[in-house]
Amino acid sequence: MSDRPPRIDDWTTGAEAIVYQSCAACGSRQYFRRSFCAACGAPDPVDKRASGEGVVYATSLVVRAATPEARAHVPYNIILVDAAEGFRMMAHGDNALKIGDRVTARYARFTGRLIPYFARTKS
Repeated sequence: MSDRPPRIDDWTTGAEAIVYQSCAACGSRQYFRRSFCAACGAPDPVDKRASGEGVVYATSLVVRAATPEARAHVPYNIILVDAAEGFRMMAHGDNALKIGDRVTARYARFTGRLIPYFARTKS
């Protein structure tokens, strides 16, 4: 039997969740999953579920589809989000989002896959 904590499902496995990792040795947080801490190299960082809250760090409106499947979604916005938990992730978001907007994740289909999709947080 392993001492390793159980893996938490996330959007990459079809669950409506964003999962990041936290290192027990140094406290660093990282997104995407790895078998080690990218900051200190310690093994087995712990999976944690993110709140889905964050702030837009950068935004880029895509007007030319990279694949035929994405053509139906043009224009679409690719954003970098600074998550409330202290990691940065790339995701899709509303086209009108601006740097500094507070956002909340929901989940949507894009080219047949479930993805995190951010919209401005309602005040």
